[in-house]
Amino acid sequence: MIERLSPPGIPAPRGPYSPAVRAGDFIFVSGQVPVDPATNQMSNGDIQHETRMTLNNLKLVLEGAGATLADVVRVGVYLKNGADFPAMNEVYSEYFGDAKPARSTIVCGFFADIKVEIDCVAYKPKSA
Repeated sequence: MIERLSPPGIPAPRGPYSPAVRAGDFIFVSGQVPVDPATNQMSNGDIQHETRMTLNNLKLVLEGAGATLADVVRVGVYLKNGADFPAMNEVYSEYFGDAKPARSTIVCGFFADIKVEIDCVAYKPKSA
């Protein structure tokens, strides 16, 4: 069964997509960006600030879907500037610690004035 999820308290989607989709025991979280969930406005800053905002949003979506960062099995990181990798990685390590999911990091252009976008896949079996 497929469930399209839009947990309360998360930033509103900026397009025609679900913030998260549960397919069986997997939760696919759409790319999150540095949006302040309280104001639903972009919170631009340096790469560390934007990475924190983005990972906080990812965490909120996961929690709303019944999962945590410890349940994440794969992460996709999209950077505007490859030179930001070390600073992004420092913040990323604060959030994931010893729970090291598989990860891809891609340098790409964005349509908006953001430095980072992060998506993930979590494995969280539903309670019986």
